[in-house]
Formats: sequence, C-alpha cells, structure tokens
Amino acid sequence: MSGSEQLQKGKSCVVFPICSVYEIQCKSHPKPSCGYPPSQWCRSLEIAIECGVQKQCMELNATRPDPMVSPVEISLYYESLCPGCRAFLTEQLFPTWTLLKDIMKVNLVPFGNAEELPEENSFSCQHGEPECYANMVEACVLYAASHAAFPVIYCMESSADVVKSAKPCLELYAPFVKWGTIESCTKGELGRSLMHQNAVKTQALKPAHTHVPWITINGEYTSEWEDKAMSTLFNLVCSLYKGIVPPVCTGALKKLDRSFC
Repeated sequence: MSGSEQLQKGKSCVVFPICSVYEIQCKSHPKPSCGYPPSQWCRSLEIAIECGVQKQCMELNATRPDPMVSPVEISLYYESLCPGCRAFLTEQLFPTWTLLKDIMKVNLVPFGNAEELPEENSFSCQHGEPECYANMVEACVLYAASHAAFPVIYCMESSADVVKSAKPCLELYAPFVKWGTIESCTKGELGRSLMHQNAVKTQALKPAHTHVPWITINGEYTSEWEDKAMSTLFNLVCSLYKGIVPPVCTGALKKLDRSFC
C-alpha cells in the first residue's frame, strides 16, 4: 500500500488546501475557457490575455518580492509530541509559510526540553522515548529531504500518531527519500550528531528558553512577538517584511479569487 493510500485509509494526515498567490487554483469553481491550468495563467502575456486575467497577472508581477530584501526568518524550537508545539506548527506556522513562503524563511529545531546525556550517548525527552525517536526522525528528514522536509513534518505533526505517520508522510511528500535512509540516520551517528547540533542551538538561545514552543523572529525573541505569532503569525510576518508585501497580505488575494473563479 502506498503512503498516500495509507494516509487516506488511516486518516492520519491532513492535507492543507490553499489557494497560493502565484499558483491560483480554485478547484471547486469552474475555470475560464482557456486551455491552461491556473498555475500557467501568468506564464506569458499571451496566456494571460487568452484566459482573461491580464490585469490580475500584471498586479502580481508588480508585487513579486524583491530579492534584495531579506525574508522574515521564523525559527521554531519545539519537541515533536508537545501539544502546544503541534498546534502552533500545524495551525499557524505551516499555513502561513504556505501562503508567504516568498517572503519568509522557516527554521525548525526539534529538541525542546530534551536533555543530552553524553555519558550514555543518548537523549532524554519530556514525553519519553517516542518523542526522542520522533525528534530524531524529524531532524533526519530536515537533513535528507531539503525543500520537502517541512510538508513531511507538517504531515507527521497533524496526524493522530506522529511516529506511525512518519513513513507514509515521507512517501507522500518526499518520495525521492527512501525510508531506509531515515531509519539509518536515526540508528547511526548522523542522527545523534543532528540532535547534538539541535541541543547546542537550543542551549545557546538568549534569553534561554523557558517553555516550548519557543519562537524567534529574525534571530530575536520577545514575548510580544511570540504572543502575536501564536495567534496571528500571518499578520505578523506581513507587518515585519521590509519589502513590498505580496497581494495576499493586503487582501488582494480575495479579489483575485473572485475574478479568477
């Protein structure tokens, strides 16, 4: 059974449906009478004219992020089985990143309140051995899956069982990475090294973290920013970006949705 079939059968992973700024897909509504999918509507002027979205595409092109402006960097220090961490990652961080990935960067550091035990060459975690294992799986996924790592981790954290969903989530969102690669990582020196690095990053936080999830923005922590991030991360990222914000930040996406759909 494929990863996708396992997820559908067990309903262990929620796929987050979005309507992206630059890849507008409104599957529940009829498409314009042109022969191109929504993701191609703004590929050229000719296609935009044929699909009747020339004005909207010009607006999008005019507000593409400036490559010279640094993205808003959100770092999440968390542990894989912490309910609050899972809620923030699945309800705020991933949906916001899905819509604003052009103007934000996400760093995930799975470790949280764990402890490194050098004499035993192991780790002790707040939610027991399953959490230590899931933390290491996610660290290995971040190392091996690159750009596809965040969707895999979102899939795991949004599922009923984080540990059991790891393999099907990897197969679904990063099929180019073999599950055996992740298993070898968790059982070998690489996994321990990755967790050690996460321990060092977590212990180096200033101020020192007192809880999880612990959220820093552009490398800095303030309780005010964290409170805003926990409730309205989308608005916070839009407000902190120094360049011209994308249409989704200003509400233009709603207008585009109605026009396209």
